[in-house]
Amino acid sequence: VRTLLASGNVVLASDQDPAAVKRTLEKCLREAFGYDAWVVVLTAQRVSELVAACPYPADDKATHTYITLASDTAMLDELDAAGAALEGTEQKRLGPEALAWLAPAGGTLDSPFSKISSKAKFKATTTTRNLRTLIKVRDAAAALA
Repeated sequence: VRTLLASGNVVLASDQDPAAVKRTLEKCLREAFGYDAWVVVLTAQRVSELVAACPYPADDKATHTYITLASDTAMLDELDAAGAALEGTEQKRLGPEALAWLAPAGGTLDSPFSKISSKAKFKATTTTRNLRTLIKVRDAAAALA
């Protein structure tokens, strides 16, 4: 297990499938910290595929690229539809578990999509990472292999 950055990102090697890793990690976090913690677990290959599929730049002076990852595709479907209804929101579904979107630099938390995605009903099933962070996760997972 290797932690990456100070934002809760972890890469690890396991013989378990992602669903089993998710259950194990959530149980360990719950026991260690005394509260429900939710994680989204993807294989290294899937992280690499999602990074490659993202049509937006990792670095841009005007915008920041984010990818929302979900452990429940129905919740991501709902979030995707809500974002698509917002005027001026640019987003792209990368797969059943991932949605890329743009936010203005310096205004991520105030962006309409961010306000929707941060609602409590999405908390247990989604997490959002900057594309630059996912690139670091991809690279760390490749180095672990």
